[in-house]
Amino acid sequence: MAAGMKNLSKTFVWILMGLLMLGLAGFGATSLTGTVRSVAQVGNEDISVDDYVRELQREIRAVEQQTGQPLQMSQAMEFGLDRLALSRLTALAALDNEVGLLGISIGDENLQEEIVAIPAFQGVNGTFDRDAYQFQLEQVGMSDTEFESDLRKETSRTIVQNAVVSGVKMPETLTQVLTDYVGARRSFTVATLAPDALPAPIPAPTDEQVQTFYDENTELFTLPRTKKLTYAILSPEMLLDDVEIDEDAVQRLYEQRAAEFQQPERRLVERLTFPNEEEAQNAMAQLEVGGKTFEQLVRDRQLELSDIDLGDVTREDLGEAAEDVFAADLDGVVGPLPSTFGPALFRINGSLAENSTSFEDAAPALREELAADRARRQIEAQAEDINDLLAGGATLEELVSETEMELGQIDWTAQTGEGVAAYDGFRSAAEAVQEGDFPEVAFLEDGSIFALRLNEVLEPRPEPLETARDRVVAAWTQAETNTALEEQANAVLEQVQADGDFTATGLPFRVENALTRTAFLEDVPADFMTQVFEMEQGDLRVIPGAGTAFIVRLDELLPPDETDELRQVQQALAAQMDQALAQNIFDAFVRDAQVRARPVVDQQALNAVQASY
Repeated sequence: MAAGMKNLSKTFVWILMGLLMLGLAGFGATSLTGTVRSVAQVGNEDISVDDYVRELQREIRAVEQQTGQPLQMSQAMEFGLDRLALSRLTALAALDNEVGLLGISIGDENLQEEIVAIPAFQGVNGTFDRDAYQFQLEQVGMSDTEFESDLRKETSRTIVQNAVVSGVKMPETLTQVLTDYVGARRSFTVATLAPDALPAPIPAPTDEQVQTFYDENTELFTLPRTKKLTYAILSPEMLLDDVEIDEDAVQRLYEQRAAEFQQPERRLVERLTFPNEEEAQNAMAQLEVGGKTFEQLVRDRQLELSDIDLGDVTREDLGEAAEDVFAADLDGVVGPLPSTFGPALFRINGSLAENSTSFEDAAPALREELAADRARRQIEAQAEDINDLLAGGATLEELVSETEMELGQIDWTAQTGEGVAAYDGFRSAAEAVQEGDFPEVAFLEDGSIFALRLNEVLEPRPEPLETARDRVVAAWTQAETNTALEEQANAVLEQVQADGDFTATGLPFRVENALTRTAFLEDVPADFMTQVFEMEQGDLRVIPGAGTAFIVRLDELLPPDETDELRQVQQALAAQMDQALAQNIFDAFVRDAQVRARPVVDQQALNAVQASY
């Protein structure tokens, strides 16, 4: 009996161990190191965990390169990058499944030719290098077996894709219709009616008219989103009066920059050198008799003018040639004269007079420069202490009372650019600040420091009539002017319809010949040419503008001009539409293959990948 109980206990223990192992195996299926290696199955093809991770990493890196910021997995999922990566891999797997069903393969010899032809796998001698092959695969985390399998599949997919899309062409009729649309031309006569053609100017509006216009067009007078900010600022200019400058320091700075304040006379010179004195003499003789120009001499030496340009030079730069060069007239050529590279001809293109600034004249600017520099250093030294005060709970008002900072307020919008808002650093901080943010010290481009607080955010809202009145009056006047011009233009249109004579209208007019839809005309509405192309031959139309009105008569409908440019457009359109049709057909093929492959996604494996990222 005891032996039987012992055997039963052993059996029970083994059952428990088996259940435990089964549970652990199930747990491993949802981890990156478990037994399950795929996140989805598409027909006979698996989407491996490694492939999914690589594709997801590729999507994340693409976004990070665009934004310049690291991307967390939670953000990637919000953007749908996980679904995009899985969708692309599912489409490829469906195509691979279709390729397998068709029995298409490139064979080992073709695969070898593909691999050895890849430049990244070649050595310095241009031939396949096994070490380079292994190194490149290690960089992307792939084995040679995985890479060769992927390359085999990719090449097979390309064969199927070419078979599906080859020979696909859009009907030529469609290409011709589009080309005719793009190249169509119109000739028309257009008269311009300006405000000075009105019988009387538009009178000033009454208060009632202003109020009515404001009420009916409130959206035209809407203030943008506004942040009411309080800020404390300390700038170098605020400390200048308290900065003491040692006159010896000013003198030393003047001496250090002596080259800036004591500039000798200079010449703008080109120097053309020759191998020997004889050739230089012959070249100078040709210049003197007019046989050649200086530019021709330069070209004869296989040089360009930029190659011989010395820029502005001093006497010291020219050595023995200095006296002759500085004594020569502008645009003159002197030589041959000695130079570092042999006998040379010198052409003088300009003269810069001596510039000498005394210490007394330069001292005020140097003193101010030193003071500003020391003020910036003082501000830098104070910045950390001021930030500590803010971190300890000090308000901006308390900060101003305990430091040299000054308090200011601003109603900031994205369009604000005056005062402190002219600095990029302030605008960036104002854009980023949110309600509840604690003020922090930040630097401006001129060395100033500031801290700001958001008091209130005003959403877009109508601007009160009291402050918007001038703009309301201007808008009302513009609207009334446009209405009066359109009415006047309609009256003129009737006159032109009656006698067909634009000259009798007394308005300035012009004739435009053979213009296409994309033609540009100054001072006309954006849809002017669109409206012209809506007209039939002989039609008259009034096209209103901003402060003008146009009376247009369509004189002639012209077919496209058969030029090389239009033929190139037609060829480009044909190629673009052929490509679009081929892509659509191939996409339909892939979608059909995907439906027939019946993809099955392992959501637990996906969750494990995303959780372990």
